[in-house]
Amino acid sequence: MSYLYEDKPHEECGVFGIYAGEGSHVSEDIYSGLVALQHRGQEAAGISVTDTAGEKGNLLTKKGPGLVSDVFTHEDLQRLNGNLGVGHVRYSTAGGSVPENAQPIAMNYIKGSLALVHNGNLTNADELKKQQMYRGQAHYTTSDSEVLSYEIINERLHASSIEEAVRRTAGRIRGGYAVLVMSPRKLVGIRDPLGIKPLVLGQKGSAYILASESAAITSVGGKLIRDVKPGEVITITREGIKSDCSLCTENRAHCVFEYIYFAREDSVIDGIEVHGARFRAGQALARASEAEADLVSGVPDSGLAAAEGYAFESGIPFARIFHKNSYVGRSFIRPTDEERKAAVGMKLSVLREVVNGKRIILVDDSIVRGTTMRQIIELLREAGASQVHVRISSPPFVSPCFYGTDVPDSKQLIAARRSADEICQEIGADSLKYLKQSDFKPMLDGLPVCAACFDGKYPVTI
Repeated sequence: MSYLYEDKPHEECGVFGIYAGEGSHVSEDIYSGLVALQHRGQEAAGISVTDTAGEKGNLLTKKGPGLVSDVFTHEDLQRLNGNLGVGHVRYSTAGGSVPENAQPIAMNYIKGSLALVHNGNLTNADELKKQQMYRGQAHYTTSDSEVLSYEIINERLHASSIEEAVRRTAGRIRGGYAVLVMSPRKLVGIRDPLGIKPLVLGQKGSAYILASESAAITSVGGKLIRDVKPGEVITITREGIKSDCSLCTENRAHCVFEYIYFAREDSVIDGIEVHGARFRAGQALARASEAEADLVSGVPDSGLAAAEGYAFESGIPFARIFHKNSYVGRSFIRPTDEERKAAVGMKLSVLREVVNGKRIILVDDSIVRGTTMRQIIELLREAGASQVHVRISSPPFVSPCFYGTDVPDSKQLIAARRSADEICQEIGADSLKYLKQSDFKPMLDGLPVCAACFDGKYPVTI
């Protein structure tokens, strides 16, 4: 991953599952769905499939480190022959970035087999690990996903079906999560009861799809049906869809950063179009933090929609001021300030004729450590910008996330130890303004959100 994005929060994973008619071949659709979810994780990818008309328990799995295109060849997709499958892209938080933590987690047990893919973190994972070790069920596990797999297997030994085992497990775990479980005959999905992590249901012909974002469904030629309800267990079989809402409640705490940064702009999550939410955030910034300037621009890519909203509301022209090089190696992380600045310069180059002599309002989605924004401002000043006014389409980060988003601990968050004025001086801006939390309501049409990284109010026990 380039250094430019080392100073951003990272989503932990993306999940995709599909159940098609017997005789279908779903691995290519899973591959395409994972490519559409690549922004949610670039460290590892994997696919598991089964043929529901074939030998019971025969799961085929391929996974490994790297981008989706790095992990799978055409021959791999041909070998992964089945009409039911799940896929995963990973960015590591809990468990670390090691090949063993790539998903799906595929396991055989006394009643059969399963493959599991998981987005999120469990806040009671350590407690569950101790119980598993006491039962002698598992060795020391390194990831929440393994913990989930063992819990489901343990429940399946006493439950009448895999979906009942998933429901029982969901009643014991805490945190933010979206989980897909594939047995040889069924695809089961579960979303955490507060809806912290997204999960959507779609359809392609006679096939049904569960995925982290609607963009993954439309990318394979499918259509969005609806969001999975928080707490809902959805089971897909050859007979169709079955829904269990026994764990559903009225409480909601959707991750606000899905709309600010994580999700693709063309996704719709919990009824909110992501691009529209970002545009409205920029409008709110313009109303609350005016500045005299010649042009408005955004840091590619996640700052662009908010910059467009700012320009629309303020009447200041919008302009592209960066060329983004999409072909810089993902591992370009350098140890010194000069080398880090060079890394940002390789990723972004400034359109000098656009910025020279101009007063610029620069919009971005967040400031985590402040290092990258400082370097971007230096590049703009070197290109002749006379002023750089920074506008951030989120409030300041002051607290870490425990639900599967890689927001660092408070010691690494610049806003946890600096005031806005001090941050402005440290990054070299002429002014700095953040979005207010009160702007979330019009931005998201009143959707209840988890904003713990901005206010330290955690909706689930840590």
